[in-house]
Amino acid sequence: MILLNPGPVNVSSRVTEALARGDICHREPECAQLLARIRARLLEAFAPRAGFTAVLLTGSGTAAVEAAVTNVCSPRGRLVVVSNGVYGERIAAMADAARVPHTVVGSPWTSAPDLDAVEDALRAPDVEAVAVVQHETTTGLINPVAAIAQRARALRKLVLVDAVSGLAGDALDPAACDLVVGTSGKCIQAFPGMAFVLVRDEVMARLATYPRRSVYLSLATYVTHATPFTPAVQLAYALDEALAELLEETVASRITRYASAATFLRVGFERLGLECVLPAALRSNTITSLRFPAGRTYGDLHDALKARGFVIYEGQGAFAREAFRVANMGALGRGDFTRFLAAMGDVLGASGL
Repeated sequence: MILLNPGPVNVSSRVTEALARGDICHREPECAQLLARIRARLLEAFAPRAGFTAVLLTGSGTAAVEAAVTNVCSPRGRLVVVSNGVYGERIAAMADAARVPHTVVGSPWTSAPDLDAVEDALRAPDVEAVAVVQHETTTGLINPVAAIAQRARALRKLVLVDAVSGLAGDALDPAACDLVVGTSGKCIQAFPGMAFVLVRDEVMARLATYPRRSVYLSLATYVTHATPFTPAVQLAYALDEALAELLEETVASRITRYASAATFLRVGFERLGLECVLPAALRSNTITSLRFPAGRTYGDLHDALKARGFVIYEGQGAFAREAFRVANMGALGRGDFTRFLAAMGDVLGASGL
């Protein structure tokens, strides 16, 4: 089955085989070595210049985002949340659940945020940080992280980036960020179940002085104790191997590969008469949102394509009624995408591929 959803993704055989490396106790030195190697590889891949700590969690990307959100502000601080999709809204919900004061700067789900509105919110004296989603998988929109970070830095605010579906898919400069959240089961091409937060060292020292809002999701706990809780050891083996693959390919080359795949698919979608939800300037390298052809529903398209070996993804929120999504993450090649476009053409009754 070819997975064209934004995680879990198809992985390579060597990543799958890594699951069978054997059972070890998480308190033994070999497990500590495994986790240390993963943290080192994360930094080599995404923050190669010194100055960051990698905090590794067993949990989904959402768990790591919640860890970042609930750790980033002092008891007196306020968080500015940039929201133009489901995942920006989820950050606000996390802040609300943890009773972190926050201000939401919202914009339509198909638009980039208003940078002046973000800056105005950041000027409030109690604001300590801004949170922004790099890649809003709601629509496949890429947010202007660098521009937001530039304004936040000028006001001496911390920058938290939810890069769960963006890391290794679209470029992100860690120098612009203070906390970067990622996960295993998307563009890194491992299995879901492990996630991480890359934290600037001086910021980590500052956050460690704040009272904890969570036991399991306290970032400082993972810095003080290598394995404070039981990690998913077999998933760690697979993540380690996936990171080795990524470093061999290089992050830049993977981003280029994904961009090429997205372009190939979008040309094919245009030939099939499908309309993209977003303008080209806002689209990521890894997800394309497409409006339903007249008379078609998600259920119709999904079931017909799954019968042919391909899984597409439903739209979220209001877009569930008007659009579906196709991701091109994972260990997939041009042949997979060619066969998918042919299957889509068959389902739509189109020709000309």
